[in-house]
Amino acid sequence: MNTQWDVIVVGGGGSGLAAAVRAAEQGCRVLLLEKCAQLGGTTGIAVGSYTANRTVHQRRAGIEDDAHRHEADAGQFGPTEIQARNNGALRLFFLEQAAETLDWLMGMGLRFHGPSPEPPNRVPRMHNVVPNAKAYIAVLQSRLLRLGGTVVCQAQVTGLTWTTDAATRRVSGVVAQVAGQGSVAFSTRLGAVLAAGDYANSTALIARYKGQPFAKIEGINPHSTGDGHQIAEQAGGQLVNMDVTYGPELRFIPPPRKPFSQLLPGSGPVAWLMGRLLPLVPQAVIHRMIKRLLVTWQHPEDALFDDGAILVNQRGQRFCRECESPAREIAIAEQPEKWAYLVLDGALIQRYRRWPHFISTAPEIAYAYVDDYRRLRPDITVMADQLDPLAKQRGLPAETLRTTVAASPSMNGGPWVLLGPVKAYFTTTEGGVQVDTSLRVLDAARHAIPGLYAVGQNGLSGMVLWGHGLHIAWAITSGRLAGQTIAQSRDDGSQLP
Repeated sequence: MNTQWDVIVVGGGGSGLAAAVRAAEQGCRVLLLEKCAQLGGTTGIAVGSYTANRTVHQRRAGIEDDAHRHEADAGQFGPTEIQARNNGALRLFFLEQAAETLDWLMGMGLRFHGPSPEPPNRVPRMHNVVPNAKAYIAVLQSRLLRLGGTVVCQAQVTGLTWTTDAATRRVSGVVAQVAGQGSVAFSTRLGAVLAAGDYANSTALIARYKGQPFAKIEGINPHSTGDGHQIAEQAGGQLVNMDVTYGPELRFIPPPRKPFSQLLPGSGPVAWLMGRLLPLVPQAVIHRMIKRLLVTWQHPEDALFDDGAILVNQRGQRFCRECESPAREIAIAEQPEKWAYLVLDGALIQRYRRWPHFISTAPEIAYAYVDDYRRLRPDITVMADQLDPLAKQRGLPAETLRTTVAASPSMNGGPWVLLGPVKAYFTTTEGGVQVDTSLRVLDAARHAIPGLYAVGQNGLSGMVLWGHGLHIAWAITSGRLAGQTIAQSRDDGSQLP
């Protein structure tokens, strides 16, 4: 295997692939290393929303927009004390670039449905890729390979190598554990890009920054172990906002089989045809497709507990105050199998069958009610007139469940629905290494570390990107910009020793 490259990218999700593709488009010899057996990262399992302003879709819909208004609206998501810590200058810079990235993606053949509204955004800005987020990965991977890039999976990067001369110390390569080969050193002429995803499933980093009680809570992507963050910190990069996380929150366990839309190809003739036919597809069909993803990945609304739903564990016991989060999620992570079940009585079943009371949502795109879960997720939804058959279907002790329900004032008679198992997850993390607008990693003195870049969740640099579609938009935009910056350093020599 060749060990000499212009650019090395660590991580094969959306941000890493975007960086690799853009550098390859500029003529660089690119190596992408991915620790898993296949590419995708967290991008590949997402719904696929991409939020941006001044897009061609907005113009077609007669929507006037700009990055400053978008940045102000992005600050309305989530707690004000968290938004007060946001890196506003970088978020504005990102939002100024996101539409150009969307054009770049469409130039490769990707198609998007939208824009759709998501309050408190004052205008519709959410675009959803067709048929699903896997399309980002398939199209970018195909583009990279056609450009001559090299992808090596099952290659866990463990550290950086350095070269030092009289003037400076710079990253000269990486060391990786490659399946079947052991430890391999790869050298880079222009730089290495950290694109290894978040740390939502890193017990060590979660305990360090969130506290030990949170350490048992898993990340929704089991491979999000903070590798890039740790490599950046070891290199002298400064990590910020590491205690800011999206979650913990409740999510239903994934289905045993992938839903049909996840099996659709992200590239090739079928994906091309879907994109071309999209304007002719009735909105109801599109909404049904998105709803199928919705019941797979989205969380149950807290309003269920405000209205009286209770949580029980595998023993049929109630074990927490359901309306108190994150204590609720910490308690779930301490239960057998880390599982819990939502119990809905007859009144709740009727209430959550129609707007405005929904179990889960992708705002203004699709809403999922009790009957949607019964139809689309029978693996996690059981209904019965009596509690005993309900308990039997999930292997819960019936007598204990009856006692628990009888002792709960909010429960007022059947029929009954049991939703679950549900687990507590960190969806994503908002901490990252500090970078500049060239995506160069900064040290404690805010000087760029020569030859080291960070993108996506590795390079969040204090930004808070809550709201649907901002993380994917940042991942691919930051990757595109980093790849372009590195390629330009080859031409002008500004990043070279």
